[in-house]
Amino acid sequence: MTAALTITISCVLLLAAFLVFRAIMLARGTLPCRLQVKGHGWRRGVARYAAGELHWTPLLGVRLRPRHAIARRGLVVSGRRQLDDGLWAIDCVSDRAEVSLAMSHDALTGFLAWLESAPPGAYLDVS
Repeated sequence: MTAALTITISCVLLLAAFLVFRAIMLARGTLPCRLQVKGHGWRRGVARYAAGELHWTPLLGVRLRPRHAIARRGLVVSGRRQLDDGLWAIDCVSDRAEVSLAMSHDALTGFLAWLESAPPGAYLDVS
């Protein structure tokens, strides 16, 4: 084998190992969740509840850090609807942005329970 081929194979194996590591890290304690920021299309990703926020990380990418952090405080759920693929979409408005989240019915139930379990005195509006 030539040196260039060896380097290429090494780089491909390193990239594959990184992608497997990222997938394992994202799968721990997360739920599948699509996100749509107002004016853009749906993006696939995973969500995790952490310290009063919902952290959303896209499936495709190299970063392990969440792309969006949606705070529970001040979050208003303005509507919900069923999508064609069996998922439920909820429209959320906060002081930062307007987003829609799409998830399974079970995950939606968990999300609404998480919203309602806010500490006493927290402002919540769940339609």
